[in-house]
Amino acid sequence: MSSSSINLPPSEEILATQAEIVDVFSLFDDWTDRYQYIIDLGRKLPDLTAEQKTEENRLKGCQSQVWIVTENRDGRLHYDAISDSAIVSGLIALMLQVYSDRRPAEIIATPPEFIKQIELEDHLSPTRSNGLNAMVRQIRQFAIEAMTAEHGQQAD
Repeated sequence: MSSSSINLPPSEEILATQAEIVDVFSLFDDWTDRYQYIIDLGRKLPDLTAEQKTEENRLKGCQSQVWIVTENRDGRLHYDAISDSAIVSGLIALMLQVYSDRRPAEIIATPPEFIKQIELEDHLSPTRSNGLNAMVRQIRQFAIEAMTAEHGQQAD
Protein backbone atom coordinates (compact mmCIF):
# COMPACT_ATOMS: atom_id res chain seq x y z
CA MET A 1 0.00 0.00 0.00
CA SER A 2 1.57 3.23 -1.08
CA SER A 3 0.62 6.61 0.26
CA SER A 4 -0.35 7.65 -3.28
CA SER A 5 -2.99 4.89 -3.42
CA ILE A 6 -4.78 6.38 -0.42
CA ASN A 7 -7.10 9.23 -1.31
CA LEU A 8 -8.47 10.62 1.95
CA PRO A 9 -9.22 14.18 2.95
CA PRO A 10 -6.68 15.77 5.29
CA SER A 11 -7.37 15.47 9.01
CA GLU A 12 -8.98 18.63 10.39
CA GLU A 13 -7.40 17.85 13.77
CA ILE A 14 -3.91 17.64 12.30
CA LEU A 15 -4.47 20.76 10.19
CA ALA A 16 -5.60 22.64 13.31
CA THR A 17 -2.47 21.54 15.18
CA GLN A 18 -0.30 22.67 12.28
CA ALA A 19 -2.12 26.05 12.23
CA GLU A 20 -1.39 26.43 15.96
CA ILE A 21 2.33 25.85 15.31
CA VAL A 22 2.31 28.44 12.51
CA ASP A 23 0.57 30.91 14.84
CA VAL A 24 3.15 30.35 17.60
CA PHE A 25 6.05 30.82 15.19
CA SER A 26 4.50 34.07 13.93
CA LEU A 27 4.86 35.50 17.45
CA PHE A 28 8.66 35.45 17.23
CA ASP A 29 10.50 38.38 15.72
CA ASP A 30 13.41 36.42 14.27
CA TRP A 31 14.92 32.99 13.77
CA THR A 32 17.13 33.28 16.85
CA ASP A 33 13.98 33.29 18.98
CA ARG A 34 12.41 30.53 16.89
CA TYR A 35 15.49 28.33 17.32
CA GLN A 36 15.39 28.92 21.08
CA TYR A 37 11.73 27.90 21.13
CA ILE A 38 12.54 24.72 19.16
CA ILE A 39 15.39 23.89 21.57
CA ASP A 40 13.10 24.49 24.56
CA LEU A 41 10.51 22.11 23.07
CA GLY A 42 13.21 19.47 22.67
CA ARG A 43 14.32 19.81 26.27
CA LYS A 44 10.78 19.00 27.41
CA LEU A 45 10.68 15.66 25.58
CA PRO A 46 10.85 12.64 27.86
CA ASP A 47 13.93 10.51 27.29
CA LEU A 48 13.63 7.01 25.90
CA THR A 49 14.73 4.01 27.91
CA ALA A 50 17.97 2.22 27.13
CA GLU A 51 15.85 -0.67 25.80
CA GLN A 52 14.22 1.72 23.31
CA LYS A 53 17.50 3.24 22.12
CA THR A 54 18.35 0.32 19.89
CA GLU A 55 19.81 0.21 16.41
CA GLU A 56 16.42 -1.04 15.20
CA ASN A 57 14.74 2.14 16.48
CA ARG A 58 17.48 4.49 15.26
CA LEU A 59 16.42 6.74 12.41
CA LYS A 60 18.63 6.41 9.37
CA GLY A 61 19.44 9.56 7.41
CA CYS A 62 20.09 11.84 10.37
CA GLN A 63 23.52 13.19 11.25
CA SER A 64 22.46 13.27 14.91
CA GLN A 65 21.43 10.15 16.75
CA VAL A 66 17.63 9.89 16.63
CA TRP A 67 15.49 7.10 17.99
CA ILE A 68 11.81 6.75 17.19
CA VAL A 69 9.42 4.20 18.66
CA THR A 70 5.80 3.71 17.65
CA GLU A 71 2.99 1.94 19.41
CA ASN A 72 -0.51 1.27 18.13
CA ARG A 73 -2.93 2.30 20.88
CA ASP A 74 -6.51 1.47 19.96
CA GLY A 75 -6.07 2.33 16.31
CA ARG A 76 -3.98 5.44 16.91
CA LEU A 77 -0.22 5.59 16.52
CA HIS A 78 1.67 6.92 19.50
CA TYR A 79 5.20 8.06 18.76
CA ASP A 80 8.04 8.54 21.22
CA ALA A 81 11.32 9.91 19.95
CA ILE A 82 14.45 11.70 21.11
CA SER A 83 17.77 12.88 19.75
CA ASP A 84 21.21 13.52 21.19
CA SER A 85 20.94 17.02 19.63
CA ALA A 86 18.82 19.70 21.36
CA ILE A 87 17.59 21.32 18.15
CA VAL A 88 16.79 17.96 16.54
CA SER A 89 14.85 16.97 19.66
CA GLY A 90 12.88 20.19 19.20
CA LEU A 91 12.10 19.28 15.59
CA ILE A 92 10.99 15.88 16.86
CA ALA A 93 8.74 17.58 19.43
CA LEU A 94 7.03 19.53 16.63
CA MET A 95 6.48 16.37 14.60
CA LEU A 96 5.11 14.48 17.62
CA GLN A 97 2.77 17.37 18.39
CA VAL A 98 1.35 17.05 14.87
CA TYR A 99 1.32 13.27 14.39
CA SER A 100 1.40 11.36 17.68
CA ASP A 101 -1.85 9.73 18.80
CA ARG A 102 -3.47 10.04 15.37
CA ARG A 103 -5.04 7.40 13.16
CA PRO A 104 -2.72 6.04 10.44
CA ALA A 105 -5.01 7.20 7.61
CA GLU A 106 -5.02 10.74 9.04
CA ILE A 107 -1.22 10.77 9.19
CA ILE A 108 -0.90 9.63 5.60
CA ALA A 109 -3.59 12.00 4.29
CA THR A 110 -2.17 15.10 5.99
CA PRO A 111 1.35 16.17 4.98
CA PRO A 112 3.34 18.47 7.28
CA GLU A 113 2.53 21.73 5.48
CA PHE A 114 3.56 23.73 8.56
CA ILE A 115 7.22 23.04 7.67
CA LYS A 116 6.82 25.16 4.51
CA GLN A 117 4.52 27.69 6.16
CA ILE A 118 7.06 28.57 8.86
CA GLU A 119 9.94 28.30 6.34
CA LEU A 120 11.65 25.77 8.56
CA GLU A 121 13.65 24.02 5.85
CA ASP A 122 14.97 27.40 4.65
CA HIS A 123 16.53 27.93 8.07
CA LEU A 124 17.98 24.46 8.70
CA SER A 125 21.34 23.18 7.59
CA PRO A 126 21.14 20.69 4.70
CA THR A 127 21.93 17.80 7.07
CA ARG A 128 19.19 18.84 9.54
CA SER A 129 16.76 19.32 6.67
CA ASN A 130 17.58 15.82 5.41
CA GLY A 131 17.07 14.48 8.92
CA LEU A 132 13.69 16.22 9.21
CA ASN A 133 12.64 14.69 5.89
CA ALA A 134 13.80 11.27 7.11
CA MET A 135 11.68 11.74 10.23
CA VAL A 136 8.60 12.64 8.16
CA ARG A 137 9.18 9.58 5.94
CA GLN A 138 9.55 7.29 8.97
CA ILE A 139 6.37 8.58 10.66
CA ARG A 140 4.45 8.09 7.41
CA GLN A 141 6.03 4.66 6.88
CA PHE A 142 4.88 3.52 10.34
CA ALA A 143 1.36 4.70 9.41
CA ILE A 144 1.44 2.83 6.10
CA GLU A 145 2.62 -0.33 7.87
CA ALA A 146 -0.13 0.01 10.48
CA MET A 147 -2.78 0.40 7.78
CA THR A 148 -1.39 -2.55 5.85
CA ALA A 149 -1.45 -4.70 9.00
CA GLU A 150 -4.99 -3.56 9.81
CA HIS A 151 -6.25 -4.38 6.33
CA GLY A 152 -4.47 -7.73 6.43
CA GLN A 153 -6.22 -8.64 9.68
CA GLN A 154 -9.60 -7.65 8.25
CA ALA A 155 -9.03 -9.96 5.28
CA ASP A 156 -8.49 -12.98 7.53
